[in-house]
Amino acid sequence: MLDTRLLPIIKKPLNLIAKVLDTFGVSANYVTIAGFLIGACAIPLLWQQHYVWALIAILLNRICDGIDGELARITEPTDLGGYLDITLDFIFYSGVVFGFALAQPEINGLASAFLIFSFMGTGASFLAFAIMAEKRHIETLEYGRKSLYFIGGLTEGTETIACFVLMCLFPDYFIQIAVAFGLMCWLTTVTRIYAAYRTLK
Repeated sequence: MLDTRLLPIIKKPLNLIAKVLDTFGVSANYVTIAGFLIGACAIPLLWQQHYVWALIAILLNRICDGIDGELARITEPTDLGGYLDITLDFIFYSGVVFGFALAQPEINGLASAFLIFSFMGTGASFLAFAIMAEKRHIETLEYGRKSLYFIGGLTEGTETIACFVLMCLFPDYFIQIAVAFGLMCWLTTVTRIYAAYRTLK
């Protein structure tokens, strides 16, 4: 929901960083993989309840995620780049939730399972429609030039990161945040399925 409002604000500084990296021959795929590895460090950090350090790893991952897109647009987006970006993003998102489950499994386990279950709804409704949109040559420039068609919703990247920030800052309220965000994810899933039904019908 907030992605289209945030993108114009962060695009310029990310583009400047991407241009510098491009002069050194750094590829978008390299940034994607490096960002994923940095983000994956959040899992053991959350396990050991080092929430501030985990938050830093999460934010660095998201910065890399923005830079790799700008780098790809400086050159040319590729199918491999799009594939790596979306696949590693979904693994990262679920990995963060898994990290909170590891931190306090007896307390956070059920809420973590519900949130990952909810991520499956948003992820499946997003990716399945992207396949159909590609097949039918449906395009949108609302999110900029990307490898996949992006169908919006209440819970997008910005909202997910805001959720992770709140979890790291207020870990004692993880259950409440996870359940609330999970319900928002299901609202997103339902609206996406309805939008896809209207479009594809």
